[in-house]
Amino acid sequence: MSRTAPRFSRLAAAAIVTVIALPLVGCFSTQVPAASPSAASPSASETLTFAEGAGLSPTAFVEWGDGFMTDENWQTVSPDDGNGGWTYGTLDGACTAEFWQGNISDAPMVDGDDSASSDEMLALMVQSSAEEITPLATTGEFSTLVGGAGGVENRQVTGAEGDRSWMIAVRAFTQMEAVLYVIVDCNGADAAATMDVVNEKNTIIVTE
Repeated sequence: MSRTAPRFSRLAAAAIVTVIALPLVGCFSTQVPAASPSAASPSASETLTFAEGAGLSPTAFVEWGDGFMTDENWQTVSPDDGNGGWTYGTLDGACTAEFWQGNISDAPMVDGDDSASSDEMLALMVQSSAEEITPLATTGEFSTLVGGAGGVENRQVTGAEGDRSWMIAVRAFTQMEAVLYVIVDCNGADAAATMDVVNEKNTIIVTE
């Protein structure tokens, strides 16, 4: 996963500071997925690039695999709110990782292009435009099946102000109108390094 990204302008940084405090739920028509289909099994694919996302079934189910639930280095900050979101924090209080998953029916998805759709979601989250976000964003990877394995491409942005750093990583699945994101927010710690831990411990699970 890329550990470097262009530094945000002061305006973009201020926007991200604002969005970190605000949940995505309520901004769009969202639907939290029900339990994954019991008859389905996790996809055996070791990768899920943006291009491969176009080949998923519209009825596929995508969700986070929670790897912090039993991790002794992380604690619950906000439990599952029933709207697709929950937050963990490091035991020292330096960093939080805010997760969200769900279906968004009126998001500006770009047909057949998960990368462009992910940029659109990033832009909405930081109150910007895709035209402004795309040159600033980099392509990273969430993990699939096995923590730390990588393979699920995402779009991410990084910002810093003083001792605070943050990183937002988003993957939109155009076929299912689904979005998963994580926001890592750190004070006195490296958000990019913490995002590496997030991706090592948590996975993206797709069932079809």
